[in-house]
Order: sequence, then C-alpha cells, then structure tokens
Amino acid sequence: MKIHEYQGKELLKKFQVPVPRGEVAETPQEARTVAEELGNGPFVVKAQIHAGGRGKGGGIKVAATPEEVENAANRILGMTLVTPQTGPEGRLVNKVLVEQAQEIEKELYLGIVLDRTSAQPVLMMSSAGGMEIEEVAARTPELIIKETVDPTAGCMPYQARNLAFGVGLGPQLIRPAVSFIDNLYRMFTALDCSLAEINPLVVTKKGEMLALDAKINLDDNALFRHHDLAALEDPEEMDPLEHEARKHHLNYIRLSGNIGAMVNGAGLAMATMDLIKAAGAEPANFLDVGGGASAEMVTNGFRIILADPQVKGVLINIFGGILRCDVLANGVVQAVKEVQVKVPIIVRLEGTNVELGREILQNSGLKFTVATDMMDAARKVAALVQ
Repeated sequence: MKIHEYQGKELLKKFQVPVPRGEVAETPQEARTVAEELGNGPFVVKAQIHAGGRGKGGGIKVAATPEEVENAANRILGMTLVTPQTGPEGRLVNKVLVEQAQEIEKELYLGIVLDRTSAQPVLMMSSAGGMEIEEVAARTPELIIKETVDPTAGCMPYQARNLAFGVGLGPQLIRPAVSFIDNLYRMFTALDCSLAEINPLVVTKKGEMLALDAKINLDDNALFRHHDLAALEDPEEMDPLEHEARKHHLNYIRLSGNIGAMVNGAGLAMATMDLIKAAGAEPANFLDVGGGASAEMVTNGFRIILADPQVKGVLINIFGGILRCDVLANGVVQAVKEVQVKVPIIVRLEGTNVELGREILQNSGLKFTVATDMMDAARKVAALVQ
C-alpha cells in the first residue's frame, strides 16, 4: 500500500527521523495559513500524489511569502499532474504539503528494500541524491553503497557507518547519519514496510540531516497488525476498478490491453495472460477470483472487467477444483444478464462439474463461445477482437 509524502513524514517523526516543519493543505487558503504558522520563508509547496518526478511536471513550487504560497497552491491544486511515473493520463492533485525551504549543502539517497533473492532487507545509500535511483544504478552503479541486513540481528552500527563513510560524509556527520539510518530501519521493520526511500536526504548548511522527501510503501499482507495504518490509504489515488475489486475481496490489477480475463488461481492467471499475448492480443487485466469464489464474487468480477472501456473481449479460463464449474457458470450467466454485454465471451472450463457448467451456459439463452483448451481459448478471443 502506497501512502502520501506527508503521511510518510508523520511516520518518520514517530521514529525520530528528522523532517522539515510543514503541514498538508487542501485549499489555497489553508496553504497560506500553514505558511503563516511556519513563520519566516521561503517555503516549498509540493503536490501530494503517489508518484515521483513531481518537480519535472510542475508539482513543486518555491514561494517567498504566504501570499505566494497561496498563489502556488492555487495553481497546483486541481491540476492533472503528469510525471514519468504517472503515465500520460496523469494524477489529479487534491492536497499540497507546505514546508519551510532548506539551505542545502549536500543531497544524498537512502533507501531500504526487500531483496527477494536473499530474503533480507537491503540498505542502499548514494551520494547521487535527488536523482532517480534507477538512473544512478544504470549510469553509475558504483555510487550505490549496499548493506544486507540479517533480520534476526537488525541493522548493526558498523553497517550504518559503512554507508555513511561510503557516501563521503565527514567525521562530524557520522554519528547523526548512523542514528538516522538506524531509526529508519526501526520504522521499516516495526511497520512492516516493503519500501522506505528518502530521496533526497539532505545535509543543510547548518549541518543538520533532514528527510526532504519520503516514499513509504506498506505491506498489504501485514495490515491486519496495523489497523491505524490501513486508514492512511487514499482511494482517490487508486485505480477506481482496483478499488472496487478490493471491496469484493478480488485480486484484480488493471493493465493496458483489450482482452479481459477471469481466472481462478494466480498461476493459471499468469499462464492465461502469456497465452493471450502469444495469440497476438494484450491482456486488459489480471483477475484471480480465487479457489473458493462464490457466484456473487464471480458476478462482481465479471462486472468489474466489463467496466473497463478498453475491454473488447473476455476470456474465462477456469479449472474447477474448490471453485466448481457450475458455480462459475451460474455467476457468469447472472453477470451477463445484469450488465449489458457488447463484447464476445470465450469460456474454457475443466474440472469439477464441468459438464454441468457447460450445460448451464448452453441453456442460458446467452451467446458464449466455448473453447476446447487454453490455447484454443486464447486464439479464439484474439481472433474475435481483431
């Protein structure tokens, strides 16, 4: 689960990670009030969306006075901000973060991610702060210093010192840097984060270290331990169809193709998407209704697939085990009757009660194309769409 920068900084403060003074605002007038409460300028007004590269898209403005802060917020709020990470559709800005601007001496990068290969957290630090870490890794990988952390031992002081010395910090900053890194790691583990990224981590001309930005992702699977963090999710930043699918406990991810897919089982869903591409078409979604799906869940899944205007055809690929083929068939028939379907539907059923499921589809009075196997299904849906 992604959260906003201002929310991430609130979490950082709870773990004694220093951040600039600032508050979030939803109107230009609120932004001006925040600036007046902060005191002396200059100030920075930052669009709050779940994407990086905001400055390149015009989503970050520097203002000298509270009046200029109000004007900047007026320009940013309500804009559709397009950055390299939003895609061409962009994101609507509903909030801004107003902070005191800092006199920066040095910009660094600090991040913690999970390394799936070693099944351990990895600390990364770089002297090339302010740049996208992917660019640094591609152009100058030697500038990224890494330390793999044993989760049973935690972040050791020598590892934090290795990072601090590796990015060229002077002796007077080693102790603050070690404390900064240790506190960030404590937050990462305590809150079950999947990513904690500070870019840039700045050293000010006063010699302070501050998290000028904060990108914090939380592990969805651990939110049952953090009910307070679950409330940080912003539905307006989610794809509306993905948000709707979550309400119905469906595993749905929207893609950019034109073939909707309904499958039971993540592995079968991945294989189905591969077959759609092999047949010359592109999948419009990943949808795993799960092994124990009910007719109601199937109906909701089908309705969500068809709500995507890019979908020109639907492939239903079910291997009946726990989810019986007759249950799936009843759900599909119910959904097609509820939703005005104008696209071809190809169905491939195998497994428990498969004959009963096919009979339900055939006797429904609705038009379905039945496939004999997975490849046949993919070819038929691709041909119908083309």
